[in-house]
Amino acid sequence: MDFIKNHKGIVTLVIVAIVAIWGISAYNGLVGMDEGAQAKWADVETQYQRRADLIPNLVATVKGYAAHESETLQAVVEARAKATGINIDPTNITAEKLAAFQTAQDGVSSALSRLLVTVEKYPDLKANENFRELQAQLEGTENRISVARRDYNETSRQYNTALRAFPKNIIAGLCGFDKKPYFEAQKGNRQAPSVQF
Repeated sequence: MDFIKNHKGIVTLVIVAIVAIWGISAYNGLVGMDEGAQAKWADVETQYQRRADLIPNLVATVKGYAAHESETLQAVVEARAKATGINIDPTNITAEKLAAFQTAQDGVSSALSRLLVTVEKYPDLKANENFRELQAQLEGTENRISVARRDYNETSRQYNTALRAFPKNIIAGLCGFDKKPYFEAQKGNRQAPSVQF
């Protein structure tokens, strides 16, 4: 006890230094996790951009075989334009912005699904090598989108957990770190489709 009384200033300084080092470490950890979530968001955008880049070639290929399906082709083009028109700043992702982005991307998925169903009527198109290659690339891209979304959600979950866990929640609150929203299942996908024979 005499040591503490005689060296009160040094003990106080050591305690302040420990708290400061912990605070800096916690802050830097949260910054690293935030940057990780932003990097995963960039991966998501890259995969959606890849899909958007494939669509004009797919539409052009289908148009040559199915010119009278112009309504379906136009729906794909319009959905792509709407989806590519929504940009999200990865440093400021909100649930509302992510929902709007996801809705636009779901519109592209839906339009592409209708287009691929329409293609079933055209055996020559299905046999076309360019179309088959584009369809394979599109399927691969859809898988990559799924993986990128899952990776983003996992990175965001880790970040959000760190934001809420004590004592990092104190640093997060003081420094203005915000929770990251998640991608969610498309509305209506939670109910199994009915199959009738």
